[in-house]
Amino acid sequence: MARPATNYWDYIQVENLLSLQGGLDRDERKLENDEVLFITVHQVFELWFKLIHRELRSTRDLFQAPRVEEQQLSGAVHSLERIATLFRVSTQHWEVMETLTTREYLAFRDKLMGASGFQSAQLRQIEILFGLDEKDRIALGPEGSYMEALKSADGSPSPAHGRVSAALKDTPTLKEAIEAWLYRTPIDGVGPGDPRAQAHLTDFAAKFLTAHGEAIERSAARAMEIANGDAEKSRLRKRYSAECDSVRAFLHPGPAEGGERLQRVRCAMIFIETYRELALLAWPRALLDHLVEVEQLFVVFRQRHARMVERIIGKRTGTGGSAGVDYLDATALKYRVFRDLWAIRTLQVPRDLAPALTNAAFYGFRSGA
Repeated sequence: MARPATNYWDYIQVENLLSLQGGLDRDERKLENDEVLFITVHQVFELWFKLIHRELRSTRDLFQAPRVEEQQLSGAVHSLERIATLFRVSTQHWEVMETLTTREYLAFRDKLMGASGFQSAQLRQIEILFGLDEKDRIALGPEGSYMEALKSADGSPSPAHGRVSAALKDTPTLKEAIEAWLYRTPIDGVGPGDPRAQAHLTDFAAKFLTAHGEAIERSAARAMEIANGDAEKSRLRKRYSAECDSVRAFLHPGPAEGGERLQRVRCAMIFIETYRELALLAWPRALLDHLVEVEQLFVVFRQRHARMVERIIGKRTGTGGSAGVDYLDATALKYRVFRDLWAIRTLQVPRDLAPALTNAAFYGFRSGA
């Protein structure tokens, strides 16, 4: 019998792959198992990052089309589901790192001086493509700019610097593409190109604010019933009143925030979440839910990274000159992208209070005839 033309080891480049764990010495025979483990785990992270970045690009590219059919959204949802799984698996890999004790890690840590995980170009590419605003970046250490940290030791551009520079030019981001799609989403059957668009949008926002006010009153009344004394009741009134004010401001962004365009995007989010039972909103709702899930898992990945680092090296200064654990904790807190999708959780109302639609049939299944 003839041997197959392709072998497993050739197809996935096993020999090349297994030759890459030698570190600076390029010879893993000179390294302890602990250092080989450290190198291997981070190489695996980079492979997962590669897959995440590819799936993000596929999702972003889909939303660059002037029209996205509802059926096409299933592909975007599938990509986001895969990304979520990749983040879950990556987060678990910090457990492997935690098999290193502090003393074992310190035996080779000084080799890394000047190097740091924030020099992972692929992680920066993911952040940029996802939609992280550059003004939200946190200074890393002596360089300040994360782009400076991606240069070679002599200050010349490195492959990592080139990758991230290209990512900054690769627009739109996923967030921008999603928001453009949301802007085009018809709200109760009326899209932005309709002559009635602005009046209809204003009416929808007003009706929803009324429904939200009723929901708040319902919750507040129950809270008052069980409140202990006038002081607590006064505190609760202020809190519920502030919540209503914040929701009103959220649905009426000023020109500096984005004005009517941002208002339409936010109302589209609320519309999809509120009337999720309508047939043609099933995939849009799933898409928004999975975006939140992916961002949540990204945050958890960062938080788990910080706890791993704290467990092994405590509050030491990072090898790249950053604040170490404090820097990692700050990124988990501040590096958020889809803030409005999280915010509309505050705005949701019970199903019985959702304003009645005038054109619900627009979102039903349509015959191909």
